[in-house]
Amino acid sequence: MEYSIQALSRLSGVTTRTLRWYDQIGLLKPARVAQSGYRYYGPEEVDRLRDILYYRALGVELAQIRECLNDPSFDRLSALRGHLRALEARRCQLDRLIRSVRDTIRCEERNERMNDKQKFEAFKEQTLMQYEKAYGREVREKYGDAQANEAIAAVRNLTQAQYAEWTKLGEAICRRLEAAVKAGLSPLSEEGEAIVALHRRWLTVTGNAYDTAKHRGLAELYVTDERFTAYYDRETPGCARFLRDAVSHWAK
Repeated sequence: MEYSIQALSRLSGVTTRTLRWYDQIGLLKPARVAQSGYRYYGPEEVDRLRDILYYRALGVELAQIRECLNDPSFDRLSALRGHLRALEARRCQLDRLIRSVRDTIRCEERNERMNDKQKFEAFKEQTLMQYEKAYGREVREKYGDAQANEAIAAVRNLTQAQYAEWTKLGEAICRRLEAAVKAGLSPLSEEGEAIVALHRRWLTVTGNAYDTAKHRGLAELYVTDERFTAYYDRETPGCARFLRDAVSHWAK
């Protein structure tokens, strides 16, 4: 079956303006363009649009979607299974967050105080959801679903004291990185070594065994993934590269 751009828009809920933009950037080309200039889409284009919408639902950027779908080795069935696992993981996190919000509402309605443990669990779930949305796809593609889920479970199982330490370590790393970059220090300096030690502690406070190769691989993402770079460089440009270089030298 063939669809005009207006018909495909009605079918998918994607505006005609967006479909034209997808065509312009090479993400979704029509099967044919009539002499009148009207675009028409066939079954392959409908399936590709569905794949695009799955990726978009997971927060993947358009350029990454195009690169993935245009890859000759792209395995659609494998990708769909990956989407399902990621969505199920997100649903579990969302269900936990919904329960926590309901508990909060119930306490407010009854003029009861929510205990600190309940407040803490809600905050943890919100943090995990934000992490999954921002970095889940890359982590799962690089290390696999089992390891990604294990890392999430490790954070979820942190005690309140451990979570507080994990958070403070992250803040301390950022502060010392900014100070080191502003002072013009080298990643190979003693301060670079100290920051790497903090970062190692931050990685293992969940109870995970330390792995030098994974430490270096994660640090490499800080300069290759613009979202990681933006996080570390949000106040002082150069922090992400400083950390990557320091980890590359000092991680043992």
